[in-house]
Amino acid sequence: MFNLKEIISSIADVGQKLFKKNEIKKNDLDSIISLCDDLISNKGAAFGITVARNITDLYQTLSPENKLLFFKKINEKFKPNHTKVGEAIETYKKTQNDKNLYNLFIVSEGKRRELFRRMNMSPNGISTIVSLREDLLKILNENKELQSLDEDLRELFKSWFNPGFLKLEKITWDTKAAVLEKIMKYERVHEIKNMDELKRRLGEDRRFFSYFHPALEDEPIIFVQVALTNGLGRSIQELTKPRSDGEKKYDSATFYSISNCQEGLSRVTLGNFLIKRVVYEIQEELPNIKNFGTLSPIPGFRKWFQSQNENKIKVILGKLPYESVSFLKLADLKIGDTRIATNKGSITKLVAHYLANEKNQKQRPINDVCRFHLGNGAIIDDIIINANVSEVGFNRSFGVMVNYLYELKNIEKNHEDYINNKRIIVSDRLKKFI
Repeated sequence: MFNLKEIISSIADVGQKLFKKNEIKKNDLDSIISLCDDLISNKGAAFGITVARNITDLYQTLSPENKLLFFKKINEKFKPNHTKVGEAIETYKKTQNDKNLYNLFIVSEGKRRELFRRMNMSPNGISTIVSLREDLLKILNENKELQSLDEDLRELFKSWFNPGFLKLEKITWDTKAAVLEKIMKYERVHEIKNMDELKRRLGEDRRFFSYFHPALEDEPIIFVQVALTNGLGRSIQELTKPRSDGEKKYDSATFYSISNCQEGLSRVTLGNFLIKRVVYEIQEELPNIKNFGTLSPIPGFRKWFQSQNENKIKVILGKLPYESVSFLKLADLKIGDTRIATNKGSITKLVAHYLANEKNQKQRPINDVCRFHLGNGAIIDDIIINANVSEVGFNRSFGVMVNYLYELKNIEKNHEDYINNKRIIVSDRLKKFI
């Protein structure tokens, strides 16, 4: 079978013979900007592939300082021409037809997206562009003027990494070693410390699925880990330790870790379709599994709580005493402090409020994990005290985790309700806490 990258590389090699520029030096900002001009202006396929390869190769040699200057230059150089946009608007107002509408779209988009589209012709185009956005995200907070450049990349990635292009693969102990090593590296929720632990997470009572992109060989995009359980999992320690009971009669699938492997794909929605695909895969393989849900972290809860004043916490608690949670602000609070379990009701009320009532400017939950699962059609099912008594779990949320429940018959309805009406659905058991 022909390798697409090899074919593109051979075309680039032929095109290189037509390429008349002087030898390109590493970390050469002027050269890479000049190449971008060539790429945008020339329509020849062979020449374009050659130039795109030279750009992606040269980009990887740029220093952090020159990468910043590169971003600033292409952001300004290839932005929409406001004068032409205004003219296109007036033309469309005078004659509202498809031709003028299309021209308005083209001039309003500018040339930044087209530059990246053509860079993607390079044999390693898509991997370099993902890496490029990762570099951009690191400096975006200090360079707000580059926000539009980031939005251009994000919009392109929504198309390039559309779930229709992605391949779902089941990960097993027989999967390529290169892939397994990357999975260990990319796990961001519950660290995989060694190969023995990875083998455990690929055991008979586990399922592990990952999305791959055809242009990124052996490079996981996002993956999900699932534990087969009786009832939804209520302790990450129990889910990750070896089983000794030989239990085979499971009725539930607990999603306990979802990791986006590529920082450059941040804020590009991938996980929603992944969960639904995995649900169908498990249903087909194991029809006895009837319940699907998560044991999810609550990143940011501890930070949120410690930033709130006493009066607000008292209002949230209602009739419950402030002293039942005030100890959580103590600097010397230790992992597994017995007061956390003793005051389960008060802490549950706080967490339930945080997830369901604390909103961002778009009137969505401020907690990003909560937004993710509600957007997928889940409901907030239960809040679990001491579900993760590790240092990470304690720092996130005092060890508290949450079960999100995917009721198969209601997933789509819940999704639509959340997206269109901003409705947050909680289980009957939690309603009394909100």
